[in-house]
Amino acid sequence: MNASGPGYLASLYVGDLHPDVTEAMLYEKFSPAGPIMSIRVCRDVATRRSLGYAYINFQQPVDAERALDTMNFEVIKGRPIRIMWSQRDPGLRKSGVGNVFIKNLDDSIDNKALYDTFSTFGNILSCKVVCDENGSRGYGFVHFETHEAATRAIETMNGMLLNDRKVFVGHFKSRKEREAEVGARALEFTNVYIKNFGDDMDDDRLREIFSKLVRKTLSVKVMMDSTGRSKGFGFVNFEKHEEAQKAVADMNGKELNGRVLYVGRAQKRLERQSELKRKFEQMKQERVNRYQGVNLYVKNLDDGIDDERLRKEFSPYGTITSAKVMTEGGRSKGFGFVCFSSPEEATKAVTEMNGRIVSTKPLYVALAQRKEERKAILTNQYMQRLATMRALPGPLLGSFQTPPGYFLPPMPQPQTRAAFYGPSPVVPVRPATRWSAQPSRPPSVYPEATPILRAAVPPRRLLSNISTTRQASTQVPRVPPQAQRVANIGTQTVSTRVPSSSALPRGAQQYKYSSSARNMQHGHMPPVVAPPVGEPAVHVQGQEPLTASLLAAAPPQEQKQMIGERLYPLIHVMHPSLAGKITGMLLEIDNSELLLLLESPVLRSKIEEAVTVLQAHQSTETPHKGPAGAFLP
Repeated sequence: MNASGPGYLASLYVGDLHPDVTEAMLYEKFSPAGPIMSIRVCRDVATRRSLGYAYINFQQPVDAERALDTMNFEVIKGRPIRIMWSQRDPGLRKSGVGNVFIKNLDDSIDNKALYDTFSTFGNILSCKVVCDENGSRGYGFVHFETHEAATRAIETMNGMLLNDRKVFVGHFKSRKEREAEVGARALEFTNVYIKNFGDDMDDDRLREIFSKLVRKTLSVKVMMDSTGRSKGFGFVNFEKHEEAQKAVADMNGKELNGRVLYVGRAQKRLERQSELKRKFEQMKQERVNRYQGVNLYVKNLDDGIDDERLRKEFSPYGTITSAKVMTEGGRSKGFGFVCFSSPEEATKAVTEMNGRIVSTKPLYVALAQRKEERKAILTNQYMQRLATMRALPGPLLGSFQTPPGYFLPPMPQPQTRAAFYGPSPVVPVRPATRWSAQPSRPPSVYPEATPILRAAVPPRRLLSNISTTRQASTQVPRVPPQAQRVANIGTQTVSTRVPSSSALPRGAQQYKYSSSARNMQHGHMPPVVAPPVGEPAVHVQGQEPLTASLLAAAPPQEQKQMIGERLYPLIHVMHPSLAGKITGMLLEIDNSELLLLLESPVLRSKIEEAVTVLQAHQSTETPHKGPAGAFLP
């Protein structure tokens, strides 16, 4: 074939790859054929695992053709690869023109043997024997360049013996075409399936029962087990479709020996499985539509909350059809579901209950989502963060970066280039938090906001938009409280952060330096980067401004610490003796909501709510522990 023709150029498709095959391996394999422009192994967008195929772009079409002729079906990491010309237009593949289906193949026939057998009839675009973990499944496909070549192959090879097995060769038919043929045959059925007649039935007795309805039956068969006893089902084949239809109408649902018979059209296993799958999907979709917008997901539940307590807490907001705390081994898993009778009631419950403290823990409440929806949302969030990450400048100014997912041949580089950033022997340590100077307090059941001194860690980039916190709800945009409330109603996982459009001024450094660092420039101090212009920041006296970008750039174990350093002074002004306990309680709220609370008047109500919980707990603990168990002076 003409490799330089329209649509082919010099690009090859390489399939059936082992998951561990990389671009470097393919470059090493294919570079002897000629100069390569680029290689790309296609990967899953979320997991980055190989999808089992790749594209190789040669500089010259003749080199690509040489690779196709000499390297097709060669083995890489234990698997024979399959090479074909890359088809930019999927119309040829989807049309099915020139595509041939072969079945009843011997297990010893692989891709290469099938290719060698059919290549005499014309140019082959693709050739594949379908396999699973156990080997060949006995059928395959050969896609010819022209319809005439496919017709010649069918006329010659259909019914011939390949490795002592008679094969069927015919034109490829799509699933819709096959289902249409099955449906047409189903309307003219003559074979009837009967079940639930017990284990005392045999062929003669079953024939006698159905001979009363029609004059003649072609065959009757009761299925038996290894001991010769009936399995409880069998088949009756009639001469005409009308007779089979009459038998189904008269005998289905009829009682025989105290059992109700089932009589219907006989189906193949795949057809029956497809029908059951279709019914199951329909029932599943109906269930999803019925609970859309009324089912709530509730997490961060206290271990002592059961179904009745959960129903009681949400009952003021509407009629509850079901309330369930998920358990394992009799113990709560910390989350559950509440279903209301209308979407309005569910929305009201989300608005009022999200963030409310119930039994010492603030609840997270949102609309429940199916696993597929959550996966799609998380994948979308990952792609947004990945795109933002790729948009950031690299560590080396002016360095060339390969497009993501592509492998380019190595080029010799001068060895005089020096790194811009050397190792720093001294890294400044964040000063201790204000609450570390407070006098010690009696132990309590509530988590204390224990300060942790920051060890010497590498300087972090202030503009990173990647956060790996356990809760996806920390990755939210810095928006007014009204907009944040609406965002929390929408999904089970709170909306993702919108990438900031602000960027560093030209020439600005992205790192802070210690005065004793070796990578300092002599003569002046590098400028310290301020938060991006236009991004809202939380200002607390004695602390550096805290922005959503700065919080997201911090390691997961430090994000709560950064918020606690700014939250504790605000609580200490109102309740000095309880500041540590209240800080620990409020830090269980999602980071995104805490960031909004720091400058919101709602913070005072949250603090008073926590004090009320502490006082209520004190009143219940005092009779048991005596004066030593009291929390308040």
